[in-house]
Amino acid sequence: MLAFIIRRVGQAVIVLFTVGLVAFAIFRFMGDPVENMLGQEATVADRAALIERLGLNDPIPIQYLRFVGGALQGEFGISYRLGRPVSELIVERLPATLELAMVSALFALAFGVMLGVYTGIRRDGFLANVIMSSSLIGVSLPTFLIGILLIWIFAVEFGWLPSFGRGETVTLFGFWESVLFTVSGLKSLILPAITLGLYQMTLIMRLVRSEMLEVLRTDYIRFARARGLRRQAIYFTHALKNTLVPVITVTGLQLGSIIAFAIITETVFQWPGVGLLFINAISFVDIPVMAAYLLLVGAVFVTINLIVDLLYFAIDPRVRFDSPGKGA
Repeated sequence: MLAFIIRRVGQAVIVLFTVGLVAFAIFRFMGDPVENMLGQEATVADRAALIERLGLNDPIPIQYLRFVGGALQGEFGISYRLGRPVSELIVERLPATLELAMVSALFALAFGVMLGVYTGIRRDGFLANVIMSSSLIGVSLPTFLIGILLIWIFAVEFGWLPSFGRGETVTLFGFWESVLFTVSGLKSLILPAITLGLYQMTLIMRLVRSEMLEVLRTDYIRFARARGLRRQAIYFTHALKNTLVPVITVTGLQLGSIIAFAIITETVFQWPGVGLLFINAISFVDIPVMAAYLLLVGAVFVTINLIVDLLYFAIDPRVRFDSPGKGA
């Protein structure tokens, strides 16, 4: 177990360093931040002074090592657009993105598993067919179009929910601005959370249904029925437990992608999170912010993959058997 964890952690560290190199290489050579910060009327002396202050005249390896050293300490430099430390900007915006991602993930996981089990058990029922047909909407329509449709229906036509913004917040732990404890904040969270989690929900639902249909055809399920076990015990104790093993990987990756997809949702709803900060940074070639965001998304994916590997190790005995030093 310890060797497995060390190996996976080592792989995660290598991936993060690779992501850092890609972020540095891509964003370092796109646009001219000096021109965006000073404008076209700046003198040569002003440009030289700013380049010296930002360290852009240093050799590329020195800039990369400085970037990696700062990232290891949680420092990503100064924002070219706002003139503030990037770490402070991310700390301010991260609660909004994490709360949106958390609620979207819970929505996708709860309804995805529930509807997947129902449509798998009642695969020939009318309601199950309606659910499966409707799920094509969540899979086919792009995220921004789903958000616009929800705004048009629930904000414009009915006026039930706000169309943009985060609503009122309360401060927790001295730094965390949360919308989970105010009425206007919860109302503002509904549409973005549904928009962000709808695709993941439909994907999880269809995967759970497919796995449920496969498991229900196995011999041990037939044996359980022959023993006279209750349907609830067969479906939720035997079938669902074995269904979740292959679902863990896809679910983990999809929940990780919520952070990346939050860019589109935050732009549509003007949600003041890290994704919207990244979009604004692109317009102003704010390289430190863009690099920090890419590292953040990479860290989220790597962490979730590590958790999924550990869950596999704990749930599936075959993984433990196939590990080096195990088995014959």
